[in-house]
Amino acid sequence: MEQQNQAAVLQQMKEAADYIRSHYSEQPEIGLILGSGLGVIAELVEDVVTIPYENIPHFPVSTVEGHAGELLLGTVGGRRVLLMKGRFHQYEGYGVETVSFPVRVMKELGVEKLLVTNAAGGVNMEYEPGDLMVIRDHINFTFRNPLIGPNVNELGVRFPDMSEAYSRRLREVAKSVAEEQGLQLREGVYFGLLGPSYETPAEIRMIRTLGGDAVGMSTVSEVLLARHAGIEVLGFSCISNMAAGILDQPLSHEEVIETTERVKQTFLKLILGIIPRM
Repeated sequence: MEQQNQAAVLQQMKEAADYIRSHYSEQPEIGLILGSGLGVIAELVEDVVTIPYENIPHFPVSTVEGHAGELLLGTVGGRRVLLMKGRFHQYEGYGVETVSFPVRVMKELGVEKLLVTNAAGGVNMEYEPGDLMVIRDHINFTFRNPLIGPNVNELGVRFPDMSEAYSRRLREVAKSVAEEQGLQLREGVYFGLLGPSYETPAEIRMIRTLGGDAVGMSTVSEVLLARHAGIEVLGFSCISNMAAGILDQPLSHEEVIETTERVKQTFLKLILGIIPRM
């Protein structure tokens, strides 16, 4: 049974990758996964080939506002990239393996580095909406892991090391570029929850006590799978709102989109500066 499971995963990866290769013959070096409202980064891609998710074998389809549901292939800053304009979430009803399946496909296509972005609530009291945070580490409070079950030995070891889930080298690159651009770049811990409801004020106090600086509903499973596959990871959170209980106002997805729209040019400039150095 275990060998059949491994074989099925590898076969699905191969079929999805083969379909993508039939539309784009170059080998992408860098994968990008874009969060809510951050699909604007797609504007940077040159010589672009666009593939709707629903056309790719075994790919799920994004159902969330602000997630376009397209795979883009081309170049940014002279580097070949594969860009996911919209990601998948467990709160949409997808299993953790499905949410992170595109990362397996990236590995099959030869991607060696992954840049993930998300919109997140600010838990650290020093943060403000519109701040950009490079992710130093994460805390997985989804209590789910895409590596549970038979290990796919061709992709990685049974017990992958997570002591540097987010590459120290790439974080230093990001901080260097931000300094050159005169941009204040926060650095902190991303706290991953399932959603889709926003957190209660009591939960936010718990998250702060446990060491979280920002909170969101994505990213963690993708990073776990990437590190298992030996892909180097750089992550960013756009602080789109202050988390529950910090300000005397309700939370809304509209605020998330409005904030990411406001900071998009700053974020674009930062990413464009980083990719050639990854």
